[in-house]
Amino acid sequence: MKKIIVPIDFSQHSEYALKSAALLSKKTEVTIYALHMLDLQQVNFAQSPGYSQENAVFLLKLAEKRIKKFLQKDFLEGIKVVPIIKHYKIFSEINEIAKEIGADFIIMGSHGASGLKEFFMGSNTEKVIRYSDTPVLVVKDEIHDINFTDVVFATDFSEESIPAYKRMLSSLEFLNARKHLLFINLPSEKFKTTPEMDYLATNFLMQAEGNIDRLINVNFVCAKSIEEGVFTFSNAVGADLISLVTHARKGLSHVFSGSISEDISNHSALPIITFKI
Repeated sequence: MKKIIVPIDFSQHSEYALKSAALLSKKTEVTIYALHMLDLQQVNFAQSPGYSQENAVFLLKLAEKRIKKFLQKDFLEGIKVVPIIKHYKIFSEINEIAKEIGADFIIMGSHGASGLKEFFMGSNTEKVIRYSDTPVLVVKDEIHDINFTDVVFATDFSEESIPAYKRMLSSLEFLNARKHLLFINLPSEKFKTTPEMDYLATNFLMQAEGNIDRLINVNFVCAKSIEEGVFTFSNAVGADLISLVTHARKGLSHVFSGSISEDISNHSALPIITFKI
């Protein structure tokens, strides 16, 4: 891991994300890219060309001063931090910035249901997750240690999710954490018998890794909802990180469809990390 993007809006929660990135730098040397996004299009529409240009320059200079001051944190001492200011608030563009930089992670701070103050409002955290090819780590509160030891990987054991699973393993390898593979069995037409769940898990591991060594880390939980099952199991094993699989702009794949991913992201007190199929 070499490069981390942290979107900032100068709020306390974006400071939490920045601190999380700094803590990760203690495990592996990284460069932090502090990304702030302005919406200068509104300036152009609202004012005359000459005045709007002056106003845009003023806002850019103001943002440069604010970001410079915001990055003067004791916990960033000795860490390479690169400020980036973009002139728009298009969430899909964060993915392009991540590709351009070659970022390994995007770390976002979030209030939960209301998202980052001013910047990530409502479901915009979910928008970033859906668009991002880069793993997204969402933190809700201040983290004092990134020593994640138990990671819950919620999956439907579909063949489609194998690339995301492999990426999770490689991306989190430096943590040396236990990976708990979790399948939520719902009381519906999707309900699976024990032999069916065993077959899914075995087939998944054979295709993904060529062996079933991790079968000992596979867990099946019956619950009334995906969210309930993920939280119940995570609490039971004392997890400190929940990993989810996303499917482009359509939310979480198969099991994690519709608003389920957003519900988990918004309601979880634990950090969430997502990997795109």
